[in-house]
Amino acid sequence: MTRPVMIALIGVDGSGKTTQAKALARRLCARGVRARYFENAGGRPLWNRLARALGRPDGVALFGRRAYPALEATVRALAMARTVAAARLTGRVAVLDRWTWCQEVIMAARGDRGRRAVRAAYAAFPRPTVVCFLATAPEVAQRRIVARGIDTEDLAHLRALDAAYRALPDFGTFVVLDGDRTPDEVAAALDAAVRC
Repeated sequence: MTRPVMIALIGVDGSGKTTQAKALARRLCARGVRARYFENAGGRPLWNRLARALGRPDGVALFGRRAYPALEATVRALAMARTVAAARLTGRVAVLDRWTWCQEVIMAARGDRGRRAVRAAYAAFPRPTVVCFLATAPEVAQRRIVARGIDTEDLAHLRALDAAYRALPDFGTFVVLDGDRTPDEVAAALDAAVRC
């Protein structure tokens, strides 16, 4: 089986990665490229809703500081395994909304233990063909999060996420796109970076 073409979009919450990944998959299909969007999240909104329904503030409070990162990393690993299998079986270009680095970053931002173990486990997943980091100012990301009205993020957490991405050993290999620009401008930059 040949290695699938995989395009990953990563960045802090509110950077526009989901919007851009979905739109990129649609644009590729419109150009005749067999492409598919894949979300590779750890389930945080689901765990937080469940926690609030049970009277807890969030998933960490519900599951505990040790169990929660393991649960989140496992859910993300299952999503990524599904993504790789589907891309290999169908031969489609996989447009990835998040990838392995996102788990390491969220764990670093929260101060979770076990990052090395997660990194070692995730080493089994193939590196995407192209990795685009949507560089978005934490203040801009926070405004977008508030505007979508689904969840909230405090500025300190968004800054910690941004710093953790930039501290990744692989950061220098990422294509850095200005995520503060308009969606159309980001899409044009993304199309130029991808060239599928």
